[in-house]
Amino acid sequence: MTITPLMPVYPRCAVRPVRGEGVYLYGERGEQYLDFAAGIAVNALGHGHPHLTKVLQDQVATLMHVSNLYGSPQGEALAQRIIDVSFADTVFFTNSGVEAIECAIKTARRYHYVNGNPQRHKLITFKNAFHGRSIGAISATDQPKMRDGFEPLLPGFDYVKFNDLEGALAKIDGETAGFLVETVQGEGGMTAGTQEFIQGLRKACDEHGLLLILDEIQCGYGRTGKMWAYEHYGITPDIMTVAKGIGGGFPLGACLATEEAAKGMVIGTHGSTYGGNPLAMAAGQAVLDVMLEPDFLPHVEKMGDRLRQAFEQMIPNHDHLFEEIRGKGLMLGIKMKDTVVSRDFVAHLRDNHGLLTVAAGENVFRVLPPLVINEDHIAECIERLSEGARSFGVPTDA
Repeated sequence: MTITPLMPVYPRCAVRPVRGEGVYLYGERGEQYLDFAAGIAVNALGHGHPHLTKVLQDQVATLMHVSNLYGSPQGEALAQRIIDVSFADTVFFTNSGVEAIECAIKTARRYHYVNGNPQRHKLITFKNAFHGRSIGAISATDQPKMRDGFEPLLPGFDYVKFNDLEGALAKIDGETAGFLVETVQGEGGMTAGTQEFIQGLRKACDEHGLLLILDEIQCGYGRTGKMWAYEHYGITPDIMTVAKGIGGGFPLGACLATEEAAKGMVIGTHGSTYGGNPLAMAAGQAVLDVMLEPDFLPHVEKMGDRLRQAFEQMIPNHDHLFEEIRGKGLMLGIKMKDTVVSRDFVAHLRDNHGLLTVAAGENVFRVLPPLVINEDHIAECIERLSEGARSFGVPTDA
């Protein structure tokens, strides 16, 4: 047998973490890494956060799982807390971001169906988007690397360049249900939607009776310095997907919606075996306990500003490598020169300088630290990053 026990779909590197503490990961041999990847924006509270750990331990000993055939006091309580700090009136809990995307697509289609417009089934989506890897989610993207070999994909999606409001408006027709868009693109290159673009999509939805679906799986939950990235734009969506930071490392996602947008989601239209179980709800409650402390989001905003400033000071010293900074808050990316491959630089930082970052599209590498970092961690990141920039491309025996 030549296939590996774990299906070989990941290009796994040599880092093999066995323990985490705060903003650090430790490998099998005891080596330490400064984790400015955070499980791709998942470990919002870092590793081994005492409150999250304690809550999960207590819940494991109490009740881990029951069917959604029964009442869910745990789910009702977490849903209400999320509603209280968002635009939403109702929440469907999932196990992952891509499941939240599937729920959002279904919610949008059902909305128009119950309004007597079943022909309105198409969503306008955007190039370089990443919404997950289910058949529905990859159908909503135009990226060949995710689509190749999986055709025929699902119909019902039109694709427009991100931040191209004119192009998006031109795609609206009698079959359009709404827009599905990342408020800040993550995997696609750490590009934030412009004010004109995001506000223009909202205005078009209001004028044409369409639904605005925001994908905040990566950029939501405090990542940009506000609880939700849409708060930067002075608008609210009709439907929104969240995941990653919502469980602080425990698998959890959610689809949020207004009462109007969710009018078609009645008994029997959707479901999940594990979604919203008591253990997941305990994780969600623990994360919100921390994030809703008065000083938490201001701290994220402050650290985001400091990290950006540090990058701005560093880049001119290595302008043969770096081109520009992208993103918001602690969701930052650095675009590299065309002569450099960002994935190679990410590997160099990881293997030679113990700094974990994440590659993205458009030759960008992502910096997604836990939201609990402090100025010492930023200084350490810049030191390791600067050392990596100086040594990149230099033979190891030089």
